Amino acid sequence: MYRGSYVAIITPFKDNNLDEKGLVRNIKFLIENGSSGIVACATTGECPSLTDEEYERVVRISVEETKGKVPVIAGAGTNSTTKTIKLIQRVEQFGVQGALVVTPYYNKPTQEGLYRHYREVIEATSVPIIVYNVPSRTGCNILPKTVARLYHDCENIVGLKAASGNLDQVSEVQRLCGDEFDILSGDDSLTFPMLAIGAKGAISVVANILPDKVAMLCKSFSEGDLLKARKMHLELLPVVRAMFIETNPVPLKKAMNLLGMPSGKPRLPLVEMAEENVPILKKVLMDYGMEL
Repeated sequence: MYRGSYVAIITPFKDNNLDEKGLVRNIKFLIENGSSGIVACATTGECPSLTDEEYERVVRISVEETKGKVPVIAGAGTNSTTKTIKLIQRVEQFGVQGALVVTPYYNKPTQEGLYRHYREVIEATSVPIIVYNVPSRTGCNILPKTVARLYHDCENIVGLKAASGNLDQVSEVQRLCGDEFDILSGDDSLTFPMLAIGAKGAISVVANILPDKVAMLCKSFSEGDLLKARKMHLELLPVVRAMFIETNPVPLKKAMNLLGMPSGKPRLPLVEMAEENVPILKKVLMDYGMEL
């Protein structure tokens, strides 16, 4: 079900308020340039910094603007099982096609705790659930055997956004769950290797500014043109690395501002990119052929 290039969209701000017109403009740009889907209010969207009202508006606008052309997945994970269930039930009413549920952060649950958390979440909703594993952010790593246990025990878990940076771990998930389970790369620098392992696509950061390139990389691989996919992967790599000079989405928002795209500043506690890193970012973008 989940294949190709899904874009983890930013939340654009203007004077520290949600820029709704900018959000609409960005979504149209992504759809027009071949993106397979939209992921709203996740890490790149600064979800922890949004008010409840802003969160609802971003998800609703995303659903309204895609008009069913591509799926919308809403970031809906918290470190409270009860709050996560309520949040997913809320976005279910907005018409999303999936919920991206990050592993509970700060609490440091065991693998059994993770299993029970996700099982309760999955059983409380009809929205397809994608597990989001990003240990560098959460301090919590869901292991392949736990993912497989959930997949075999629950009907409504459909995929994994893999952002552990561990290809062995992703390979083990693929081995245990098989081809019906949709693995999506959560690390732009590892999208091509993950596709080779069996991933179906990516939830991409860099696709915010290069949606056509990431979409083509995924399409080329799925059509068997591995040489073209590899070439695109290697060409994109410097831009991908530049997106993580500082904490995501700080470099991405700076890049979008430089490119004249709706973005605005990150919201506290994130701050704008350090001045010494701006020339590095500019050079990478210009070397790739982007006009600033």
